[in-house]
Amino acid sequence: MESHSAEKDDSVIEIRGGSLSVTESNTDCDGDHLPPPPPSAPADGSRFEEGDKVLAKHKGRFYEAKVLEVAYEDNEWNYYVHYIGWNKSWDEWIGHECALEHTEENIEKQGVNQGVKSAMAWRVSKMKPRCPNVARGRKRKQDSVDEVVAPMEENLVPSDNLLTFNIPPALRKQLMDDCEFVTQMQKLVELPRSPNVDDILKKYTDSKMKKDGRISNSVEEILKGLRCYFDNALPVMLLYNNERKQYEETVSGDVSPSTVYGAEHLLRLFVKLPELLIHVKMAEETLKELQDEFVDILRYLRNNQSSLFVSTYKAVEEMEKEEN
Repeated sequence: MESHSAEKDDSVIEIRGGSLSVTESNTDCDGDHLPPPPPSAPADGSRFEEGDKVLAKHKGRFYEAKVLEVAYEDNEWNYYVHYIGWNKSWDEWIGHECALEHTEENIEKQGVNQGVKSAMAWRVSKMKPRCPNVARGRKRKQDSVDEVVAPMEENLVPSDNLLTFNIPPALRKQLMDDCEFVTQMQKLVELPRSPNVDDILKKYTDSKMKKDGRISNSVEEILKGLRCYFDNALPVMLLYNNERKQYEETVSGDVSPSTVYGAEHLLRLFVKLPELLIHVKMAEETLKELQDEFVDILRYLRNNQSSLFVSTYKAVEEMEKEEN
């Protein structure tokens, strides 16, 4: 039977084979079907929540990031992330396939660019003990200062992550005097030192708090990492040969070098930092933040040089007499 239809309001009444049916007409969408309702989020929820730390993929590489927002769209979970150590202008939405759990295994596997905390984590675990880079067995010359201050160039490789900061002239002279006392005059810094490295970093923190009114989390991580580097690097690369016996007699058990040694050996660490951090992958902003903080600490050492560094070194025999 031929089909007839009649229009009534916004509905279409169709008569087919003696039966009546009514269908709604979508006059607001030019005849297109209404879109289906948005899919509901899976009951098991998202892998990550707001505030979680993750590894986020950007242009083929993974970076440390923090989840700022979570949304379920296009049948998948999406995350609005902030890349740690980068300007917030880089914040973006990523899909679930671009987010990994923040674990040491994933960091190592993906070669993640690291923020301040990771960058300052001690990673040089199998270094052979050796003396600081100095010219020995000859009189001190002004042009030999770079042999004391600069890292060993043969151990460095071209890198965008190379730390570059200048040690102030007054502290460069301090390094030269330190080298001459120990290697040529056979005199040592009397231990334990006061103030020690822990005391110096605490004094620096207090001065920064007084000046800025606050200490950022990144500065705290840098100072914590600097202390860790000092404790691990001192027996490996911050001692001259004739200082080793003194170290073995003074530092034992659970004693940390940072509670025994002072500004003289802390300054030697700054000579080595570019060499120690050269293989650490980090964002450009993290690198700049480290450099700026190191420069500020060196400025503090220079401004308080008379109270932080010893004025006289002592011969071993002289120290032994005083002990008896």
